[in-house]
Amino acid sequence: MTEKEVSRVVATPAAIELIEKLKAEHGQVLFHQSGGCCDGSAPMCFPVAEFMVGSSDVKLGALAGVPFYMSESQFEYWQHTQLIIDCVPGNGGMFSLERPSGLRFLTRSRLFDDTESGWLERHPVEHVTG
Repeated sequence: MTEKEVSRVVATPAAIELIEKLKAEHGQVLFHQSGGCCDGSAPMCFPVAEFMVGSSDVKLGALAGVPFYMSESQFEYWQHTQLIIDCVPGNGGMFSLERPSGLRFLTRSRLFDDTESGWLERHPVEHVTG
């Protein structure tokens, strides 16, 4: 019996649609969720060339081919949950690419069950180097 892969981050169809529009308009983009003070814990979308992922960031996965990073300290709080990226009407983060669209990305979450947690323990997150 083959083990089912567990995703740490997934996106709703609405979020994927917005991601595809942003990729078409801006080229390569990435997500970063820092839990910073200004935009809270909103997932922020940036052009790859305009955001430097740091050595204290971890890669949780990809959404529609777009890498999703989180600060290691923030990951300590979220590691037991699957992040579900959605989009809703509103203004996005001050510097996030979706801001002019009238939509904003939003993080929802759910706790992993015991089977998923076991799989994740055997498949740790990718730490950014350099």
